[in-house]
Amino acid sequence: MPWCDSCDEYRAPTALATDGSCAACEGEVDTSDLKNPAPTKAPWHFWLMVVALVVYLGWRLIEAAIWLVGRF
Repeated sequence: MPWCDSCDEYRAPTALATDGSCAACEGEVDTSDLKNPAPTKAPWHFWLMVVALVVYLGWRLIEAAIWLVGRF
């Protein structure tokens, strides 16, 4: 998180000057964590929803197959 010690506040990466300094006070901003961001994992409830969706769509596919077989 880019933090300006002079301003004592967070700076968005797009709000920095082209040389990486603070655009407001022209002080030095620590941007070391922007170069190597930590990998983020998807939350557990996202994967729960993916599993639920796969089960639901699988069941609907089975129902559609049964319906098609019953029509012919």
